[in-house]
Amino acid sequence: MNFILDGMLGKLTRWLRMMGHDAKYSTVLDDAELLAVAKKEQRVLLTRDFALFQQATVRGISVYCVEGNTGPERLAELYGRFRIPLEIDLAVSRCPKCNTNLASVPKDEITNQVQKNTLLHYNEFWRCPNCGAVYWQGAHWIKIRATLQEAKEKVKER
Repeated sequence: MNFILDGMLGKLTRWLRMMGHDAKYSTVLDDAELLAVAKKEQRVLLTRDFALFQQATVRGISVYCVEGNTGPERLAELYGRFRIPLEIDLAVSRCPKCNTNLASVPKDEITNQVQKNTLLHYNEFWRCPNCGAVYWQGAHWIKIRATLQEAKEKVKER
């Protein structure tokens, strides 16, 4: 699913990208530009701005007004509305920074891009072909998994 998010949803943008969704985000586009991109590219506009939500609705643009205040609440909402799986599959993940599909990369190709300690503990790496960022399932994945689990629990509560 393709999205465009308003400037208030940067963290949600990164989550959607990690989960494999094409998610555009900008803090510089005004409301008219967001609406134009959503319509032209047939993207779902995600916003917390009720006035923007109303404008999109009047123009026949797919839009959803995000109400949750935390990451897990927002992810649970999107699951409820769009049935977005609350999983990260690195085979389809996008770069959280620039939205480009990640590519698996051999460990020996990134030795100069990560700390030596990281190379000792991890064997699987992904790199963004656009911005060059390198990713691996390091210690931060504990928090990522916990956030996804909390979102799944919130889905059950609904």
